Amino acid sequence: MARGMDVRSLEDLLFVSQRTHHVLTLFSGGLDSTYLLHKLSSLGCKVTALAVDVGEGADLAELSRITDFFGVTLERVDCCSAFVEEAVLPALQSNAQYLGIYPISSSLSRPIIARVAVETAHRLGCGAILHTANQSQNSLRRLNGAIKQLGFTGFAGSPYEYSALSREEKIQELSEIGLSGFQSRGMSGDANLWVREYESGKLDNPEDFCISEDIYSWTRKSQPQAREEMEIEFRAGRPIALNGQILPLQELIHQVNQQAGSFQIGRYSGLEHLEGGEKVLEVREAPAASVLMQAYRTLETAILDAELIREKIVLEQLWVREAIEGRWFS
Repeated sequence: MARGMDVRSLEDLLFVSQRTHHVLTLFSGGLDSTYLLHKLSSLGCKVTALAVDVGEGADLAELSRITDFFGVTLERVDCCSAFVEEAVLPALQSNAQYLGIYPISSSLSRPIIARVAVETAHRLGCGAILHTANQSQNSLRRLNGAIKQLGFTGFAGSPYEYSALSREEKIQELSEIGLSGFQSRGMSGDANLWVREYESGKLDNPEDFCISEDIYSWTRKSQPQAREEMEIEFRAGRPIALNGQILPLQELIHQVNQQAGSFQIGRYSGLEHLEGGEKVLEVREAPAASVLMQAYRTLETAILDAELIREKIVLEQLWVREAIEGRWFS
């Protein structure tokens, strides 16, 4: 059962529904967030499904199809600009790479998403904020930590922390009530403007880590763009122009993803550590992150003293540690 105001299992949902009149859920349109809407609807809860866009290009029609099916309200908030300015830019300037191997991603997006959730819950008078992270995802402590650090005093957490239904069970139950379309989604992933990542191999067999070329978007094998040189102008530590054209940072990142990605620049594979010592294998593509962080480091070597750079390298990993451990607002 819930510990205090924590939601940790599907059984906790009945307890929550009897003590608050309005529940806010983070909604991606995936199987887990859809199944959560199903369980809350069966309890007669008033539900608002919150979709926060951090540049992943969500299918609004598909989100609406699912929320309309359950008769719940869909709220979509475009947070791409805030994500770029408040999370991506400091990550670029901090050379934020996990153990120096690959660019961090959900560590940056989760605090922004949590803040929007808390603001929305306060505005709507919601007594609970629910998400769908589980114990095999570091997003569990990042979302829980951010929501608490932001001072939300209602129920909060993920019913999947302790409840582990199989993918087949959830698909079958949704199919029985007339909602289908999840069978073809074979990979678990997370995307934003900075990084697209996939974890644990195929959903139906996580130990069979076989990656299809089809999962990639920016770095999918294609004819490289004709231009083979890229010029990036920085001002006061901020990228401001690409190939001589001044651009908003969000658009500059988008264009670098497309141009560098066409040369298959920015693919990564590595292990991320979970609480308790387990590890999860992830692949990701991040062309703009790769190019911009390398350019920024090169620029630092041109203008800063060597000892200052050495000190900064130490502080960078401290910055990364606080982000990945979910202490963004601490």
